[in-house]
Amino acid sequence: MKTGLLFCLCIQLLCLPLCAYESLDKNNPIVFKGDYFVYKGDTVRLNAKAFFIDGQFSDEEVKQYPYVFNSLNEAVKHLTEGVSDSDRMVLYVAPYVYWIDDPDDPEIRKPKRKHEPPFGLEIDCPWLKIVGLTDNPENVVFASNRGQAQGAVGNFTMFHFKGDGLSLHNLTFGNYCNVDLVYPLDAALNRPKRMSSITQAQLAFADGDRLEAHNVRFISRLNTCPLNGGRRTLFDRCYFESTDDALCGTGVYLNCGFTFYGSKPFYATSETGAVFLNCDMYVRSGERQYLTKAESPMILVDCRFHTERPVYLGWTQDPTPRLRCYQSNVTCNGKAVTLSADVPDITVDMTGKPLLAAYRVENKGKVVYNTYNLLCGDDNWDPMGVKEEIVSAPQVLGYNVWEIPVSLGLSSRTDLLEAGQTGHNIIGIAKRHNGYDARIPELEWECDTALLLLKGDNSQKIMYSINGQDLVKRVILRVRSDIGLEASKVLTVSPKELDVPAFSHAPYLEWNKKEKELALKYELDLQGRADQSIITWYRCTSPDGSHAIPVKVDRDKPETFYRLDQNDVGYYIMAGISPKHIRSKAGKETRVVWNRIVSARMVHQNTLYRTDFKDFPVMQQAEVLPGFWTVDGYKPSDTEAYEWEADSVRNWVYGEGLDAARGYKGLMQVSRGARLMFTPVHPHAGDMEVNLLVAPCKQAAQGFGSPTGQYMDVCLKFDTKTLTGYGLRIIRTVKYHNAVDFYLVRYDKGRVIPISDAVSGICYLPECKIQVKTEGNRLSVHVSTDAVMRETDDPALHKEIRLSAIMEDESPDGGFCLQHTGSGYASATLLCSLELEWK
Repeated sequence: MKTGLLFCLCIQLLCLPLCAYESLDKNNPIVFKGDYFVYKGDTVRLNAKAFFIDGQFSDEEVKQYPYVFNSLNEAVKHLTEGVSDSDRMVLYVAPYVYWIDDPDDPEIRKPKRKHEPPFGLEIDCPWLKIVGLTDNPENVVFASNRGQAQGAVGNFTMFHFKGDGLSLHNLTFGNYCNVDLVYPLDAALNRPKRMSSITQAQLAFADGDRLEAHNVRFISRLNTCPLNGGRRTLFDRCYFESTDDALCGTGVYLNCGFTFYGSKPFYATSETGAVFLNCDMYVRSGERQYLTKAESPMILVDCRFHTERPVYLGWTQDPTPRLRCYQSNVTCNGKAVTLSADVPDITVDMTGKPLLAAYRVENKGKVVYNTYNLLCGDDNWDPMGVKEEIVSAPQVLGYNVWEIPVSLGLSSRTDLLEAGQTGHNIIGIAKRHNGYDARIPELEWECDTALLLLKGDNSQKIMYSINGQDLVKRVILRVRSDIGLEASKVLTVSPKELDVPAFSHAPYLEWNKKEKELALKYELDLQGRADQSIITWYRCTSPDGSHAIPVKVDRDKPETFYRLDQNDVGYYIMAGISPKHIRSKAGKETRVVWNRIVSARMVHQNTLYRTDFKDFPVMQQAEVLPGFWTVDGYKPSDTEAYEWEADSVRNWVYGEGLDAARGYKGLMQVSRGARLMFTPVHPHAGDMEVNLLVAPCKQAAQGFGSPTGQYMDVCLKFDTKTLTGYGLRIIRTVKYHNAVDFYLVRYDKGRVIPISDAVSGICYLPECKIQVKTEGNRLSVHVSTDAVMRETDDPALHKEIRLSAIMEDESPDGGFCLQHTGSGYASATLLCSLELEWK
């Protein structure tokens, strides 16, 4: 009798949690019965392909039920792969905050495999469906709070989904690295952001096809990455918060909302573009809002921008004539607007054109967004269930409205055409969304017929240059289709190439004793054409030209003069000339060596070196020699924690800067570790001063791509062989996403020791003036800019930098070093001019 009573008591105790169960969302109650639950009148039986998850359960409670879990991480260990849309693995998730990665774990997350970011959770399960049991997606939260250099090495990514058919409903994906987590159902689950400085903190990569998200929130800032990586991806009634490089470039976004905290929410889109249908964009960035960072297509239909002040709206910052983006019925604060209205041709308004039916159909008085045309592919995928309405809609110019192409491209093997040569094929290619083949529409081809001849049929032409002028010309080939698609291609059309001009007087070097300079003399049979010969000056160790190192090059015009200075003493000077005029290629280099070794009485003794880098050789020169520039790549020891290698081939280019540095010319880094060093001929115990003018490519004063050991050191009084001296470090840190730190350093045989406090500044903008100098044993720095800087009430952010420190020893060396460990190109710092003075 007692045993029976005890058994009944135990059963009652085990059932208490089950009987007392209540969802956190009182507006969407769940009746949980252990092996099944009831939600909105539907009974769901739990089994090997249907799990129930609620974070309120204790570990002891979930042990009672084989298909019940209190964390997503545990549930995914027991998944059974789905087979199809009708035979899925389904996770039913009750309201709670589910931490995919432990926010309190101090361990730094690192990538498990090379060339991948660190992931919070990897899920390999085709046809997986995750359903939040709520109407409000804010109530079911998958959370992490790590990002690049903030709890992780690399761009921490919360999820990596593998497999076709991922389906998400009524959820929030949030990386709360730089965003506060505010949970509406229980304040105890709130959590403040890890840091205010915005870093790359990603949500989800998805490898697969037929991906869909319905009523899902994607919350982060930089590199949000909502299901990036898949082929066909639908976002329905979703909401996104991001800064730059954030959104999925293959996505169809239907009835979605966006808050843009950055000016370029996409890095790039696919060849057929990302599509916004009936979406709202809330602009919270600056005065200019673009959609993509890299030039790529976008489509906006029935979309609304909302701004708090006047904002320029454009597709991309620096569009070229080849770009085509499409829009219809787009407004800003209720008024019609055309994106990139000041750039001719790149915006196509689809209103009233047959092409609009590819995105929007009016059938029997009802507007239907044509997601079936965009997503059906070759397997009739119809995630929005509109196929029946679309199939019944009338044809458009002979097209079924589910087979309308959305992209027109032009393909050719070359963009360079020369008169008198065989023609080159160019083909018009039409694609449906996500790259599926489509029938070519009727095309109309347009070009400058005085320079370009086209022969062929509707979709394929043969191109011939008929340029009879001396100048190479740029021709824009435009193609328009009857449905409204457009394409263009920029061609370089040259006249017939002529032979390399011959020397009518062989080159020789002439010495001007008074000016202490050499002149390269030569005559070419140019037949009245401009001389475009390429001249390079070298120092050599012998009169036969051996061990030649370039010391001066030309870029805009032939550099026929070379001024001797103390760095030339003890060397032979050689000039190399590759003859060329406007109608020829450059010929083989002819070299001439001055037959006298340079002596001290022949040269200018300079204590001041100035360059704007126009004649500066950028080819790799790794030797450290007195009187020479070392131009190479180097990985400093304090960057060992970051996986990259210095390039042994190419680190610098001369040209125009990118983004914020556009319009400036100078030397630009193209790889991490780019380094310049100058080694004087003689030791210099006196003072030294460096004045450097730079144009950082980054636009928000952050200087570098990320806070991953990315810095630029400007050093003087430097021993270039032992890497010993003093300097200024400019570095991006996790403190700010829109500022850099400045502090003074001492190099001791390659080891870097700070010798001043770090000061944060917002002055690292074009043009930025950097002065580093010594006066006795004092090292001082002044950094300033004339650029317009943002206003800030943060007292730790400075608009001008002044630093000083005492040097422990007064170095007898007078070398210079500039070490850049940041990424190249768009994250580079353009060097506009440099002045070195030995006092």
